[in-house]
Amino acid sequence: GHSCSISVALEQKPTPEAVIDAWRSFRGRPQEFDLPTAPKQPVVYLDEPNRPQPVLDAGREGGMAVSVGRLRRCSLFDYKFMALGHNTIRGAAGVAILNAELLQAEGRL
Repeated sequence: GHSCSISVALEQKPTPEAVIDAWRSFRGRPQEFDLPTAPKQPVVYLDEPNRPQPVLDAGREGGMAVSVGRLRRCSLFDYKFMALGHNTIRGAAGVAILNAELLQAEGRL
């Protein structure tokens, strides 16, 4: 998987709990259409202080979910956190299939 260390500045200043709730409740168009390769939970927040980890989390939801964790305040921006996605499944092959399913569901093919 690909791991990212991300720092963000936000226009609104949500609490850490609100940020985590937004990740946990996020559902996109693929979930609205209940597409075959769409993960049921596209963003998974992990509470453990040492997660996400590629060996443990890259295959979540068949490799189609993004695992997020280690949310903390940032002295330069507002928050920093780690994110992990499967580079082949979510990053290339799987998302190409998901995009085709979405185009079909939206009547664009």
